[in-house]
Amino acid sequence: MAAPEPEAPTTAPSRAKDHSPWNWLLFIPIVVPLIPAFFNGDSPRIFGFPRYYWLQLAWILLGVATTTLVYQMTKKRGER
Repeated sequence: MAAPEPEAPTTAPSRAKDHSPWNWLLFIPIVVPLIPAFFNGDSPRIFGFPRYYWLQLAWILLGVATTTLVYQMTKKRGER
């Protein structure tokens, strides 16, 4: 009786191949806070907070909004 042929090696599943142009929007919340001109002053103040502090909160909201938009635009239809 002949020995059974060895099975071909299987490759591990690769990462998702989502090359959507929407993914480029994720650079916005990374790059925008790195622009020093935004932090070059004390005014305007919002509720007594200097610009630096309320801009930190604005960057968080920008990141959440951008991530949500990219997720909604790139998720596969029909999946939960």
